[in-house]
Amino acid sequence: MRVVFLGNARWSVPSLEALAGSGHEVTVVLTRAPRPGGRGNRPIPTPVAAAARRLGLPLREVETVKAGAGFEALREARPDVLAVVAYGEILPRAVLELPRVAPVNLHFSLLPKLRGAAPVQRAILEGLDVSGVTTIRMDEGMDTGPILLQAEESILPEDDASSLGERLAQLGGRLLIETLDGLAAGTIEEREQDDAAATYAPKLKPGDRVIDWSRPADEIVRLVRAMAPDPAATTTFQGKGLKILRAQKTGIWLAFDINETERVPGQIFEAGKA
Repeated sequence: MRVVFLGNARWSVPSLEALAGSGHEVTVVLTRAPRPGGRGNRPIPTPVAAAARRLGLPLREVETVKAGAGFEALREARPDVLAVVAYGEILPRAVLELPRVAPVNLHFSLLPKLRGAAPVQRAILEGLDVSGVTTIRMDEGMDTGPILLQAEESILPEDDASSLGERLAQLGGRLLIETLDGLAAGTIEEREQDDAAATYAPKLKPGDRVIDWSRPADEIVRLVRAMAPDPAATTTFQGKGLKILRAQKTGIWLAFDINETERVPGQIFEAGKA
């Protein structure tokens, strides 16, 4: 089938790589135009743009596909399938109606659980043991379309957002190709999502990163894991912001006498070079 790929993030790249190695034709890759960043504030292309160039795929860097050059590039590609992975833009009906077969989104959760922008981080924050990936036929809602295929992935005690996200991205690439193959063969049976069972994973805000040392230890450890390595959980030490990249729950015996004060949550009592 003729496939147009939409993606921006590094977790989009395994799906693009899988697609490039499949029997489907990538007619164009659409990704966000470079934005200033890093030292020197120079324009930086998205990870998807870099991958498309490496793979030798047709590439367009645009501000949006809702209108203008992005929409025209999508329309002119005459896709059978629109494959959307970590693109970060709600697509209107005019875009969703362009592909002949289906607009397909790969979402990093077992829908209808964790609909929204931050399913990987929220899965860790909530202490889930299992996550996964889902392909859906996109509609105008936020991750509400009919389910095409799903695959589960265990969340390990040592996982942070990076390690879990990378595994889900690899798993998602395989599931995306399985979905496209099934759509081409007409073997996929769609099923509607149960809205009553839906949970949500809203975009993380700066305040969500700040450690509240009065919270239970398990909760603090999950926060650190969910925010690592970027943007990282934060606290304040000697009046300055401090990023916390790793944490674990340990048992500490406290001695009490007139020469030692009681240790409190968030107090640094020992430090050394990593």
